[in-house]
Parts: sequence; C-alpha cells; structure tokens
Amino acid sequence: MGVVLMLSVSFLICNVVSGSSFSEVIFPNFTASNLLFVDNKGAFLFSRNGTFKASIFNPGGESTNFYLCVMHVASSTIIWSANRDSPVSSSGKMSLTNNGITIADQDGNLKWFTPPLRSSVHSLLLTEMGNLVLRDQFNNSLWESFKYPTDTIVIGQELSVGTMLSSAVSNDNLTTGDYRLAIADSDLMLQWHGQTYWKMSADTRVFVDTNYMVRYMAINTTGLFLFGQNGSQVVIMMILPPSNFRIAKLGASGEFVVSSFSGNIRRQDFVGPIDGCQIPFICGRLGLCTDATSYNLTCSCPPGFSRNSTICLPSDGQTLPLACNSTNQDTQFSSKDITYLRLGYGMDYFTIDFSEPINYGVNLSVCQDLCTADCSCLGIFFQNSSGSCYALENVLGSIIASNGDEDDQLGYIKAVTGTAPNIGNSSSNQAQDFPVVALVLLPFTGFMLMITLGFLWWRKWKLRNKKEVKLHHTPSLSSEDLDAFYIPGLPQRFDYGELEVATDNFKSHIGSGGFGTVYKGILSDKSVVAVKKISNLGVQGKQEFCTEIAVIGNVHHINLVKLRGYCAQGRQRLLVYEYMNRGSLDKTLFGSGPVLEWKERFEIALGTARGLAYLHTGCQHKIIHCDVKPQNILLHNQFQAKISDFGLSKLLSPEQSSLFTTMRGTRGYLAPEWLTNSAISEKTDVYSFGMVILEVVSGRKNCWTWSQSPCNDENTSGGAQSTSSSSGSGLVYFPLFALEMHEQGRYLELADPRLEGRVTIEEVEKLVRVALCCVHEEPALRPNMVNVVGMLEGGSPLIQPRIESLNFLRFYGRRFTEASMIEEEADQSDTISSTPANNTIHSHSYFSHISSQQISGPR
Repeated sequence: MGVVLMLSVSFLICNVVSGSSFSEVIFPNFTASNLLFVDNKGAFLFSRNGTFKASIFNPGGESTNFYLCVMHVASSTIIWSANRDSPVSSSGKMSLTNNGITIADQDGNLKWFTPPLRSSVHSLLLTEMGNLVLRDQFNNSLWESFKYPTDTIVIGQELSVGTMLSSAVSNDNLTTGDYRLAIADSDLMLQWHGQTYWKMSADTRVFVDTNYMVRYMAINTTGLFLFGQNGSQVVIMMILPPSNFRIAKLGASGEFVVSSFSGNIRRQDFVGPIDGCQIPFICGRLGLCTDATSYNLTCSCPPGFSRNSTICLPSDGQTLPLACNSTNQDTQFSSKDITYLRLGYGMDYFTIDFSEPINYGVNLSVCQDLCTADCSCLGIFFQNSSGSCYALENVLGSIIASNGDEDDQLGYIKAVTGTAPNIGNSSSNQAQDFPVVALVLLPFTGFMLMITLGFLWWRKWKLRNKKEVKLHHTPSLSSEDLDAFYIPGLPQRFDYGELEVATDNFKSHIGSGGFGTVYKGILSDKSVVAVKKISNLGVQGKQEFCTEIAVIGNVHHINLVKLRGYCAQGRQRLLVYEYMNRGSLDKTLFGSGPVLEWKERFEIALGTARGLAYLHTGCQHKIIHCDVKPQNILLHNQFQAKISDFGLSKLLSPEQSSLFTTMRGTRGYLAPEWLTNSAISEKTDVYSFGMVILEVVSGRKNCWTWSQSPCNDENTSGGAQSTSSSSGSGLVYFPLFALEMHEQGRYLELADPRLEGRVTIEEVEKLVRVALCCVHEEPALRPNMVNVVGMLEGGSPLIQPRIESLNFLRFYGRRFTEASMIEEEADQSDTISSTPANNTIHSHSYFSHISSQQISGPR
C-alpha cells in the first residue's frame, strides 16, 4: 500500500511539473522542449511570484532558433540564454539529470551543457531575482546562471572584474555579436573588436568617488555602481530614478541601456554612449554618421565614396584591403600598391578619444609609412598640431561627422591601386636564369647595408641624447628653439605676426578678463576666432607654458570652449579659441537686449553644470576652474553655454596663485575657503556655480540695491518692488534674499520680473534649491557637479538645502548693507565736495577686503 501511495504521489508531481509548469523547482530526469510546453510558449519553470520564467523560446520567426532562456515575464525581456551560439529546433530538448543540464537537438546531438559539478544535482530552482540555480541535496548552489551572464544583468546580479557582457547579433538571433561590455579594475568600457568606444568614468553623467580598484559592477534600486573592496566602497556611480526592478542590457546595436519596469511599462533610465554616432558600426563600414545630437542620425558616405549594400567603397574603383589577421586575406601588397584616400577635415573616429597614438610628433608622410608597414592598419587619423598618428586597425567602422569641431585632424583610408605580386610562384627556369654573380653579391651588399644603417642609427641616438641633456639644463628657450622640444597633445601653433594680421593689429577688442584682453580675429582660412592676449603671468618658460597648454588643448566637451591653438613667441603668450557669436552670459543676462526666456536660462545652467562636471571627473587630468562667473560662460548658437578660461589658473606662478582672488577681483562668486586659507577643491567651483545660478534666476547681480547700483559698476536690469527683512534700508544681498524666500516658499518673487509670469513656481524652486545647496558654507555639504547635473536633468532627487550651513549668508548680507551705506555716504560726499581726494572714497575697496571672519561669519 505504501509503495502504491509513493508511486501515486510521484506521478502527481510529474504531472504538475509537466502539465502545469507553474513551479519554481524541478528535479532530475526532467525533459522539456518547446513542443512539450507549446501551450505555455515553451515555459516550464516560473519563479515563486511569477516574475521570471524559464522557457525553450524562439525570439524570432525561424523554427530552427530555439534557446533555453530566462525571461522577465511582464516585459518578455530575455535576461539570460544558455545555448545562444548553438540553437536547436522546436523539437530540441533540455534535460535535467544528476549531472546537470544538457541541451540536444532532435537527433540527440549535444549542443550545450553545464560544466562538471562537485556533487550530484538534487533540484533546479528559478529564483525571484531571475537566477537559475542547480542545488545539491543540502540546498547548496552547484551552478548559477548569474555566474555566466550573456548580454544582460539584473538587480541582485554582479559582474566581476574580468567578465563581460556580449551583445547578440540581433533581437531575433541570440548568437554572440561583436560588442562587449568589459569590466576592468579601474573602469567599465564598451568595446568593438577589442577597440574601446565608451568608458563609464568619462561619461559626464557619472560620479567618480574613489581611486580604489574595482571589484564588480551591479545595479540596484537607485542606480548603476562599480564597487571596490568587496562592496564596501563605491568607486564609480551613476544615480538613476528609484525603481524596484531594472535591467542593464548590451543591445545588439552596441548601446548599453539601463531600463526600469513598472508592470509592462518600460522606462529607459540611461543609454551609453549618449552620442549615437560614437557607436562603431552604426552606419556600416566607412559610413558617415551625422546629426547624432538630434536623436535622428543620418548615414551617408564620405566624399569620394559611394554606398554598396551596407558599406561605403571608393568611387574610383580602388580596393580596400583586409587586415592581415583576417582569414580572408591571402594576398600581400607592396608599398607601391598602397595609396591613401583622404577623408578631409571635420571627421572623427570612435577610437581616437580612448586610444593612444601609434606615434607622436611625426609628419603625415611618416604616419602613412607606419600604416603601410603594418598589414593590420587599414587607415590613419593625423592631428596636424601635435603630430599624433592614430591607426585604424583590424576592422573599419563608421566615420563621425564632427560638424567642423575637428579642423586640426585629417583622416586617410588605405587603398590598393595595383595587382598584388604572386609571391612564391616563380618558375624553375626563372630561377636558373638568375645571374650567379647576383647570388654572391646580394648577401654581401645586404650585410654592408645593415652595417651602414646601424651606424646612422647610432649617430642619431647620440645626437638626440645630447639635445635632451641640453634641454634639461635650459630653463627658457627662444622662439626659434621652440621646436627643439616635443610635448604631446599641443594644439596648433600660431605665429605672432599671423595673429596680428588676424586681429587687425589687436584693434578688434571684444572683452577683458583676469588673464588679459580678448580680440576678435579672422584667420587666413576665413574662420573666426577669439584671441586672448595673456597678461599677468610674469616670466615663464615656454616649455612650462606649452606643457599646461597641451593639457588644456586635449580637453574636449560640447560645453567647453575649444582651444584651437596658441602662440609663445618671445615674451608674448596668446591663446586662440573658437569664437562664440553670442558673447558672454553677463552681457546677455544683465544687458539691455532681449530678455532670456526661462527655457534658455535652464539650458544655460544645465550646460554649464555638464561642462564643470566634465572638468572635475571626465577628463584625464582633473581641472578646477577657480573662476566660474558669467563672464567666463560664453554663448553660442541657440544659447548653448560653453565655459571658457578653464585650466588657466595652472599658468600662474606660486606667488601669483597666492594673490589669485585679488588679481581676479570677481567678488560675489568666491567661496569662503578662498579667504580662510582652507583647501581649494572642485567644491570651490560648485559654490561659484551656485552663485551664478542665482543670477540666472533673477537676471540681476547677486550684490545689488533697489536703486540699481550693482557690485561691479555695471547697470542691471529692472529692480524689484519688495524688500527683504535683511535690508531694511532698501539694500539687498540677493543670495540672502533667496534664502529667505526659500524658507517662506515664495520662489516666484526671485524670478526675473521681465519674464512676466512665463515661468512656474516649480521651475524656479528647482534652480533655487540646487543653487542654495551649492553655496553651503562647508564644502563637504555641497553636491558634486555630477550630482548637480543629475538633479537638473531629473535623474536624481532634489536635495534639501541645509539652513544651518547657509546662515553665514545672513552675516554676509549685513556686511553688504554696511558697505553699501559707505558707498552712499561717499557718493553724497562727492556731490558736496569738489576736491579730488574725496573721489577716492568708495565701497569697492572696503567690500573687497572684508576679512575671512566677516565673510564666513562666526565659527
């Protein structure tokens, strides 16, 4: 009777598993196929709450491509597949035995299996996190799908250093594709045929927290993280909108996408890279990608190329060789058969920002020779100013149209003009007819040639060493000797006379700043530039100057003014920038022209934040601007904000650095730590940014009075009609006024009255709260610029300002009122007295030299 009962129970269990399939656990001697579970779309195993299912599934319409998959039920998203490179037909079978899982085709041929296990399998479990787990009789894990990721990870899953995600060929074909998401001990990167095209640390939307070595990547309810020290330390993080369930997937197109789900509603939280044209094969081989920023990129062919199916080929019929490591390449070419097809200026390639040149300081001819000698090289990009030579190796991807931003860079594609020699097929008669004397002389001639070349190389090496010793002992070089040293990354070098002509002998003055005067110039190629003639630098060697300029010249971001070149001739130091046709923010914001609409103000604030975030965390050498103010925020077409003068503080000598605040004279934007001898960090820029944002909101200088007498002797736009409690005499220090209105929730009173209601209280509140958080007295309480970008974009929640860290504004406001009163008394004295001495009394000197104790208030 007992035996019969056990058999009945076993029969019922098998029927429940095979028929119902709503089980989270199955046991050995189980078999599944799509045909066996066709009514349930191949699903044979569900997690406890039905969030995930295991299925023999066909993502496309082909009956031969069935895979063992784990799927998110609500969105039908495949998060893992077993036999992605060995699909089976609908009658192919998955079997669970004591040895593990096997997948075989209809003929019994083995397609996929789990590795050898340390003990026998007792059960197969699908967890509520989507992890497929083989367990022994003690419920210990023997094997987990989470340890063998394919193209996706989910919350609860870790991607360890040395592992990677591999894209699928397409959404219908899960075969391993060409894209990889690799995790190294310092970063997360996207690669195509081993070539990097995106790094997490270089993305302006992320925050680099520490320099610890990375241990693994994970996603959770708050964002995407790279963890170090066994998860106890965040190395790099990207804050995302809160979500209870999200997945991170490397798509077949090469995009890394983090999505969150609410039921069957999908929300895309992050896409990398943000520029679609940066994806290596987005337009096919040598396809030209344009207009990525408009989210409507277009593909064409470069000039001189025409479309042939999915690739671009030379229009003149020349052949593009395959790399020598290709299995299809069986022909060798001599250098006389190789030519180079010029792509022209204004083009870029995805690897250049993430790879090192194969050589520095060479000319174009040498660069081409290097590529010709390397059969894996299929083209080059050459930077004129620095002589940097970049090789396009192994596989050619798409070309990026840079909209004229890469006017110092030329691309060339290797092509073959002639027929390759038939090496190794000479006839025996030809060998016999070869002169005997040549057989004797050729080896001897080759030997003498090798000796000669060795001697010439030795002479060149000796001369170079002498030159390096001389340079080491030469503190400053004349302009004629500037080419005697080489510094990688230098932008284009201009002659002083060339810039004199371009600026009409420096007559076209367009602005001034702490580092000198700016002139508008037109170069010989008709391009318009802004030439900054630097002063206040004292005596500085050219090599030191050029070293810093090389760093600045290699910083590229859409919200940073591009440095086109420099001039270091005699004692002259000039910098040549791209020209910003709308001038500086202060002239647009405080001038008498058309009023900036709120959308334009917000985009300016966001663009400035992105530029600062890149300076602090995105470029190779962290740059602290030290002088963020409206005069250094320039506007281009459509009021696109670009930060200027970044990195110039590095040009100051130590003595000048100690007088930095006095020399700049930009009071109103200086963080308290400038005057308290505290450490200067990127949080100093955050404070200045906050002060700028308050001015963007109000359309006025931060230190202004109801009588229109601003702190920098420039007229502001119309005044307000209400007063603050801190300014009973009608004098207002606007940051304090903003704090008081924040405490009372009266945000609309802070908006520029010229907007006349064309802004909502929520829009003003957002910028004001961000600004107040940025001007916290303690630097540690200020957000970093990456977090500021997140708050402005809406990806991170708004931080509540800490009132206790803003009380110093009340003390500062009283000092401002006192200074303004002294100014009024001085003005009245000027009116009464006609003596010249009275004209020297003004509040600017008083206000500029308030002590650090007065600035920051009691401690």
